[in-house]
Amino acid sequence: MDPDLDQNLDPNRDDLPLRANTSHMLVRHYVLDLTVHFATEVISGSVVLFLETGRGAARFCRAELGTQPSPAYTNHASGLECPAFDSASEAEACGGMTGGTLDKGCCHGGMQSSTEADGGAQSSKEEAWEVGTHGDFVLVLDCCDLAVERVEEVDVASVPAMGVLGVGGGESSCDWQVGGPSTYLIHRLVSMPSSQWELQHDFYSQCSRAPTPPGGGDLLFCTDRWSLQIRKRGVQTPQAFPHALRIWYQTKPEGASVRWTRDQSGRPCVYTSGSPINNRALFPCQEPPVAMSTWQACVRAPSDCVVLLSGENEARPDLEKTGFSRWDYHVTMPMPASTFTVAVGHWVEAKAPPASTAETDPDTAAETEAQAQAVIPHRVFAPSCLLQGAAVTLLPLLPPCLAAAHAILGVHPFPRLDVLIVPPGFSSLGMASPHIMFLSQSVLSGERHLSGSRLCHEIAHAWFGLAIGARDWTEEWISEGFATYLEDVFWAQAQQLSSQEAEDQCKLKALLRWRRLRDELQNSEEELQILRPNKESTGEVSESGASVVKHALNPGKSFMQVHYLKGYFLLKFLASKIGEEQFLSFFHLFVHKYHGQLILSQDFLRMLFGHFPKLQRQGLTLEAVYADWLDQPGIPETLLRGGEACFQSSLLEEVKEELVKWIHFGGCHGKSRKRKRAGPKVNFRELTPDQLVLLLELLLEEEELSVTSLRMLEKTYGLQGRDAEVRHRWCELVVKHKHAAAYRDVERFLMQDQAMGVYLYGELMLHEDTRQQALARCCFARAREDMDPAARAVVEEMIL
Repeated sequence: MDPDLDQNLDPNRDDLPLRANTSHMLVRHYVLDLTVHFATEVISGSVVLFLETGRGAARFCRAELGTQPSPAYTNHASGLECPAFDSASEAEACGGMTGGTLDKGCCHGGMQSSTEADGGAQSSKEEAWEVGTHGDFVLVLDCCDLAVERVEEVDVASVPAMGVLGVGGGESSCDWQVGGPSTYLIHRLVSMPSSQWELQHDFYSQCSRAPTPPGGGDLLFCTDRWSLQIRKRGVQTPQAFPHALRIWYQTKPEGASVRWTRDQSGRPCVYTSGSPINNRALFPCQEPPVAMSTWQACVRAPSDCVVLLSGENEARPDLEKTGFSRWDYHVTMPMPASTFTVAVGHWVEAKAPPASTAETDPDTAAETEAQAQAVIPHRVFAPSCLLQGAAVTLLPLLPPCLAAAHAILGVHPFPRLDVLIVPPGFSSLGMASPHIMFLSQSVLSGERHLSGSRLCHEIAHAWFGLAIGARDWTEEWISEGFATYLEDVFWAQAQQLSSQEAEDQCKLKALLRWRRLRDELQNSEEELQILRPNKESTGEVSESGASVVKHALNPGKSFMQVHYLKGYFLLKFLASKIGEEQFLSFFHLFVHKYHGQLILSQDFLRMLFGHFPKLQRQGLTLEAVYADWLDQPGIPETLLRGGEACFQSSLLEEVKEELVKWIHFGGCHGKSRKRKRAGPKVNFRELTPDQLVLLLELLLEEEELSVTSLRMLEKTYGLQGRDAEVRHRWCELVVKHKHAAAYRDVERFLMQDQAMGVYLYGELMLHEDTRQQALARCCFARAREDMDPAARAVVEEMIL
């Protein structure tokens, strides 16, 4: 990979730099001790990092034993080819990002304010950072919008309990020779077998509270726009660098990793947003996916709040004398730091209504016990005003959806699940993290079809996206394409559909996705349509481990579905060549083999082609899949050739019949001022939610629809009470035909369904109708402060 990979980036709209030098040192465990302050919208506290030297650090072991350090390394800790740090070239050494200001800290001072007036003090601190820089090893962590106050070494050897790990005199490892007892003890600690995780976590906890070494342990540090850089004066190799660090810091209200807002009941809350910059504005960390780690976290919050976190345990609050409650969580399965998730608010747990006699008879109880493995323990939380809706909608759906996933893929990767209805400004319908799932309030409206399919989608991410992750985040299709494909499979099984009913439902969903993909590719930049933009270089990183995520900072990308849809159709295409039953059986083998690992596209495809030699006998090659599906924009030729003819089903035929009725109805009454008394009454068929979505989409293609038709549509299908997907299409019809009587429906959608309403603003502005434009601006003004920053940026561009 080009060492100057991020020199020319536009940091506001283009690629996201992953600056951590993971090839040199890897974080193996985080211990977070945080306090949530709603009054100032700040999270403060510390994070302790337990590190091991990485594979790329071997050269430094050799250097310590007699070989001189490589100038190429000692002069670019960030992985970039650049001279040693000095005042003129510091920005380049820190990544070449334009517009970034360095904040320098030293062993006698912490984070410097941008308003610091004492130029002499600032100058002395810059000198303190620069002295000895030419030979010092620099640890680079991903960091953004954090006020770092102090970085210090932790004296692990001072913890009495660590004595049981011993300091074996026969050790010959470089770490032991160079790093001393503390480094060796940390190596022993992070290498403890998983069966001893409780003892291991107790050691981590004790070590995280250990003092600094005698004589002082404060380390030099500086921050730029995207990273925190740490060094210890005179330490030139990763092996000799401290392997346990404590970083004291606080978040900033504007940090993009956390959302400070109010829930639907008007109570303050905060949650991690899953933004393109992941967690680097929540705590200093290593963001590249290869940096797999475990963690434990203590979060203190006001005593009337509930703290939910991606932890394996169901934490219970301990009330402290400060009036705050303490919640402790832990994770024993190594995961990327980006998957760490927290939500603090006045959430209330939804409870199922009392079980009926039929539900508690002996046979049912026995069946429930038998399915214990298939249905992991789960809870649902929501603001008080949405509690009943969450209980009625989600609690009955979770058991069949979880059981369906278990039937297809086997044992659940995580032992429990919390589901939280997040505030209206949440930017999508759902987000999956280890042990916790965020859902938009939009899934609670209408029938259970949308909520059920969305639950299935997020449950699928437990396997694809979490237990198995992409080694290069540019390959989003590995998680989103698989989750979209499995969503249909899980949901059909959860509904207990017959094979024919399941096939018809899946074909109708495929048609809707085909139409969405076709429209999106016609109205988006070609470079954003490629599933593997780095092509054969996918997964490659610089010598230090630094890399970039292509287009991650482009605000429009977060609202595109090309990775979902093209990935889904690639899997549909492969299933058609193999047979769905065999294809799903292969999934079971695949998740078993790659559980807990990071993969690239070729890992899946090579195993698939190896397992099914008939693919090559059919003339299909790996190279053709890469070329047609992954490495170029647009619709793949094989998908384009089939077109809509591939999606014929009885459900589609029913929609076509209804469409003819509505066109005829509009023709009879569309231009007449008086409703004709003559003529037979039209009997409209009941439609499923997906059928209704398709019908409304087809009606959107009609040039004119009368007010009478629109009113009849709303009355016939009760559109205001339908799910968000249906109401979205209804709002599009209202806007297109300037149906002013239903503008209130549009207003309600923009306020309550912000996860789906972004492009509706553009449609309101497109027609240059003053009333519609005023409606768009009024709704945006009301929702602006609570909107997701990416959504806000997109809407501002539309309406200003």
